[in-house]
Order: sequence, then structure tokens, then C-alpha cells
Amino acid sequence: MKRNSYTVTAESRGERLDVFISSHSGLTRSYVQNLIKDGMVTVNDHKEKVSYRMKEDDRVELALPDAPENLLVPEDIPIDIIWEDENILVVNKPPDMVMYPGLSHSSGTLMNAVVSICKKLSSVGAPIRPGVVHRLDKDTSGLIVIAKDDAAHHNLVKQFKEREVEKYYLTLLYGNLKTDTGEIRTLIGRSASSRKKMSAKPKSGKEAITQYEVTERFKFATLTKVRIITGRTHQIRVHFASVGNPVLGDKLYGKKTVITFPHKTISFPRQMLHAYSLKLKHPVDGRLLEFTAPIPEDMKRAIEEIGD
Repeated sequence: MKRNSYTVTAESRGERLDVFISSHSGLTRSYVQNLIKDGMVTVNDHKEKVSYRMKEDDRVELALPDAPENLLVPEDIPIDIIWEDENILVVNKPPDMVMYPGLSHSSGTLMNAVVSICKKLSSVGAPIRPGVVHRLDKDTSGLIVIAKDDAAHHNLVKQFKEREVEKYYLTLLYGNLKTDTGEIRTLIGRSASSRKKMSAKPKSGKEAITQYEVTERFKFATLTKVRIITGRTHQIRVHFASVGNPVLGDKLYGKKTVITFPHKTISFPRQMLHAYSLKLKHPVDGRLLEFTAPIPEDMKRAIEEIGD
């Protein structure tokens, strides 16, 4: 049995207990809910309901049962390793790959591939997503950093939380942005109309900040470099859809999967979004690391076709 302790800060005040634990532990929310219902979580030495709202300075204790060894099955899936040392692994996740197993994807995920090549990973996030510090959507490609030990994991989580990590994306947007550079700043929270969607106009949400710079303009699209200051769910997709320039190929927020020209039709099988640059401090020695990942072939083809 492993035990984790957390102290609630002002930033997390008002969060539900299950949301708070999920965001700090890396565990899925459904798994956390089951732990709470099974009495594996206490707040100030008392058991609370899943819906308990966090108060500043609350002390949360989480007891994690030992994970079954076969819950995350190693699979021999080729992955593009950008960097590896004793503490971290950085990979270039391809499009159409889920991060870790879930109800709809029990195998073939990035973590199935990772555990086949890494014998040691952080226990944070176990049993399904050990070492996972941040994530990308299934159809978003690009850089992911994974922690190999708990100390590295906690350090990286702290860097992300304190906005020290610089994350840059390239995206192909529908239409033309009004300005060459800019910032989108809204709240992002769960959509009232669909549990699968997030909204830039929620009843309640968290601050989300997206900065952008146009790289190239086309007749019906804009190639854009994006930096996310915060890391909200679907942030880039939600923000650009909210200003009328959804990510091309985004079936959930934009539905711009096809553009018809007088002489040709271009299809976008997935959202044209790629996490191409990541800057962070090494969690042990503190040196600045910068990683880049080349644009995947499907996105390169889309850019070339639009530019013709």
C-alpha cells in the first residue's frame, strides 16, 4: 500500500475532492471516485464524499492499493524517442494514438509502448498511467515527457503548475485570423450542452491563456504557432473555435474536415495540431532542456495541398 499526502492551496480552493486528487495524482477521475467510495481517501483525517469542496490548507491523504502487475500490458509498438536518461523519457507521440488504456482503448496506447521499453517509471499515476505528467489528445501529435521516478515526476508537475514549462504547437486553422499575433484569454470549463466538450463561456471554469503568431496565410486557412500559458483540457481547440477559426479537422469543435476549392477538395482526417516544441528544466540537475519534433507527414501534406 502506497500513501500520498497533499495540502490544498488557494488555487485549488472550491475544487471537488475527486477533481483535486485526479489533477495532483495523475489518476483517472473514475478511479479516484472508486478510491474515495472505498474509504481510501481522508480529508483532515475524516472521510468525505466525492463532491466535497476543497478548502485552503485542507490535508488530503490518499492510500493506493498495490496495482495488479498485468493491468498495463507491455506491447512492442515502435515509438519515436526524442530523449532518454535515468529520470525522464521524451517521445514524439504519433497522431491516432491514445495516451493510456481506458474503456474504449484497452491496448495499443502510448503507455503500452512505453512500459515495454522502460523497466522503471514513476509510481505516480499508477496503475494505468505511471509517469504521465501531461497529455495530448488522441488525434494531436507531438512531444510528451514521462517521468521515470517519483522525485522527477513531482518536480515536473510543479514546473507545469507554476507555468515554467514552455509548450509550443503548430496548428492549421480554418479561415484567416484577424491579427498576426495575439492572445486569447477566457475561462474554460465543462460545456453545459455536452459532457464531452469544453467551453470558453462556461458557468464556471478556470483561467485559460493562449498566445499565437501567424506563420503563413493561405486563402482558406492560417498556419499558426501557438503557445499555451495554461494547460486546460482542449484549450487550443476551444479557444480558436471560440473566435471563429477552429482547428481544421477537429470533429468536436470545428467540424471543418473538408475544404472544397474550385479545382480540388482537401480532406483532414484528424485535427491539424502538433506539439512541436517543449522547453523545461531537467528535474534533477536543473539544466534547461529544449526538444523539438518534426511535423508529421499528414500535416505536411495538408499544408502543401492548401498552399498549391
